[in-house]
Formats: sequence, structure tokens, C-alpha cells
Amino acid sequence: MFEKIIIANRGEIAVRIIRACRELSIKTLAVYSEADVESLHVHLADEAICIGRAAASESYLRSDRILAAAEIGNADAIHPGYGFLSENANFAEQCRFCNLIFVGPSAKTMKLMGDKAAAKEVAMSACVPTVAGSDGKIFDEMAGLRRAQEVGFPILIKAALGGGGKGMRLVHSATSFAKEFSLAQLEAKKNFGDGSIYFEKYIEEPHHIEFQILADRYGNVIHLGERDCSIQRRYQKLIEEVPSPFVSVELRQKMGAAAVRIARACEYEGAGTVEFLVDGRGEFYFMEMNARIQVEHGVTEEVTGVDLVKWQLLIAAGERLTIRQEDVKISGHAIECRINAEDPRRNFAPQPGTIKNIYLPGGPGVRVDSHVYGSYTIPCHYDSLIGKIVAHANDRKLAIIRMETALAGCFIDGVASTVPFQRAIILDPVFQSGSYSTKFVADFIGRMPADLCEKKWETKD
Repeated sequence: MFEKIIIANRGEIAVRIIRACRELSIKTLAVYSEADVESLHVHLADEAICIGRAAASESYLRSDRILAAAEIGNADAIHPGYGFLSENANFAEQCRFCNLIFVGPSAKTMKLMGDKAAAKEVAMSACVPTVAGSDGKIFDEMAGLRRAQEVGFPILIKAALGGGGKGMRLVHSATSFAKEFSLAQLEAKKNFGDGSIYFEKYIEEPHHIEFQILADRYGNVIHLGERDCSIQRRYQKLIEEVPSPFVSVELRQKMGAAAVRIARACEYEGAGTVEFLVDGRGEFYFMEMNARIQVEHGVTEEVTGVDLVKWQLLIAAGERLTIRQEDVKISGHAIECRINAEDPRRNFAPQPGTIKNIYLPGGPGVRVDSHVYGSYTIPCHYDSLIGKIVAHANDRKLAIIRMETALAGCFIDGVASTVPFQRAIILDPVFQSGSYSTKFVADFIGRMPADLCEKKWETKD
């Protein structure tokens, strides 16, 4: 096992990794920007090194500074968390050259699955259904338009590299194709340094279902069930739950087997997520694979009892996966709400600032992963995540009750947050029925009573 790892990240995921390391008796080295000098992960790690100014481009995205910190701190492995450099194949390769174990898949696998067009080819080679589309990257506008007309509108243009909804444009007709084609290229270039794009047939009101997988270097691969991530706004997930209220036992078996086949086909190692779209008839299609730990990994941990971050470390250290597929049992139901410092009344504008006071919920079946505390200042330079609340119970009905109770008892003074908005979703009859799709949030905002908005979104000065 490793003696010391460097954590190339910040916020709640850095804190989560530190806790896993302590259970494995691994020393931790944190890196931080000037804006994060008072961040919780800096205080909890055994050692910490400042790597630059507040901007991510001058700190958390500077591989040279992170690798220099690893050498100074005598680390023997590096955990990238999620975001920043976590899916950067060049960074993984640099770690190898510096004799650092990268906690994640190989650079070759990351490069393959990080290119969504190439990943789609991997899925097809593994006999996994894919959505009809451009059959690879498109560079010529006219050739792309001809193929789009063959596939049929509407289509969804996507950045070949990256994620998080960046570089995605919905095109309803041939007349708007040229404009959206150019905008998608520009956005992809701006966010990922590569303007490569492709497109797929747009599936109306799909379910976004992802499968968690674990794989070691010895060819052992398992899945740990699905997560329903359909509650999202502009392709950004807000609420996740396990198991999906939509997925049947038969569909779970088919999709789980498909996820395992894809992991084998790309020679995956570590924790990863295979994402699918499922239409109203129950037909599923491969969307992409995330070659890292997911923000929402906690809901899977709660229902399976499997510590995914610890297994990331064990697998990277060369340990064999001792969990067999038949050992994986889904116990009860879990729901996660991502709490962000955003104001839903102002189109979810980020709300950086100082948290004057905060009370995060507890009680039976409630888990909170967070890095904030009273007097902590949320920087304007990074994402606005405050933390994640996970409610776990024997069944979905009780999990919903526990989540609503947790959100009702969550107090954040000083910045606006998404807590009241998410509580309103949890109380909504459509959500409670489980009959929702990725269109839920857009529809919900349109029908939510104004007085509920005013009452639940009120924040103290």
C-alpha cells in the first residue's frame, strides 16, 4: 500500500479522499491555491503545499506545479478526484514518467474513453446499443448537415472531449444547423481546448441512467447497480437516486452486463461510470463513460456498503478485486441532493461569499459530504458546490421523508443556496411518483407556485 498520496483537487472530494486514506493508514499531501488557504482539506491533510494563485489555470490545472509538489512532499501516488485534471490523459502519462502511481485508469484508456466519438465505437464493438448519429467527429458543416438530415431532426451536437453540458447544442431543424454547429465548435474549443464535435439523434424525454463499475488490472470487473440522474438542469445533475424507480430487474441486468462489457473492451482499471440514455419503451443507449470517481458516488456506497474511494486506492496499489458480482446487494434506497451556492430566483446564478453560520443535518440514514463551515468563504473561482446530502432508508418512501426532513433542517446563513428549491422538488407529487425524465426540472419550474418560491427561497441577510 502507498505511504503517502498527493490529492490534486479541492473541496469536498479532497476531504472524502483524506478520510479514505486515514482508514488505510496512508499519509496525505494536500495542494491548494491562494484562495483555498483556509479550506477544510488543507487543515485535515497531514501536509499541504500552495501551488499558485486563485485561478484554476494558475493552480489546480497546473500539472507542473502539482508534480513538483509531489516530488517535494515525497508522495508515491496521486489521486485526481473529479474535475480539473482527473480525466486528462496527458497528466496521467506525466505521473507515470515521474514514477507516481495515478489513481485511475491508464492514459491509453482515458484518451480512448475521453473522446466521446471513439468511446461510441468501443460501445458498438462490445455489442452495446448506441444512438444513431454522425458516426464519428464532424469537421465539415455541409457533410454534417447531410448526415443530420439522414438521421432526422432533432439532433444533439456534443463536444467530442469534455462534459458537464459544455459544447452541447440542441438542433431542431436544418435551418439552424449551421449556427449551432459553429457555436458548439467555439464552446468546445473554449472549454476543452479542442473544437472537435459530433452529434446524435435527440431522444425526447429520456431517463439518464448510469452504472458504477469497479475493475482491477487482473481482468476482474463488476458493476454496483445503477443511479438515476434524470433530475438535472441544463445537463447538470441536481438529484440522484439508487435504485432508479424506472429501471426493472430485467433492464438492470441487461444494462449492468453492457456496462461490464464496455469496461472490459477499453481495459478499464479502477472506479468508473458508464452512462446510458433510456427511452420511454425501456430501450437503452450508451452515452459516455466517466473515467474517474463521480460526484454522486455516495448514493451507491450507501446502498451497497462498498467504499468506492478506498477501492480506487486498493486497485491502484495492485490489489485484486475481492468483490464478485454475486456479492453485490442493493440494500434499501438512497437519494442525494447536491447543495450549491446558487440562487434559483436569479436563474441559478452562483453566490460566492462568506457563510456566516451553517447547520448541516444529521440523524438516522443521513450522510453529509462537505468542506464548508461557519466563516468559510466560498471562492468565485471554482464551482459552487457546498456539499452533498444523502438520505438512506429501507424503501424509497422513507428515503424521501428523510431527505425532506434533512433539507428542512439545513440552515445556511450568508449565501443563497439550492436547498429550498430541492426541498420543493422532493415534495413534488411527480417526483414522489418516480415517473420523471430529464425534462422534469424545466416542467417543474414552470408549474411551481409563486408563493412556494417566495416562502421556501427566502434567505437571511
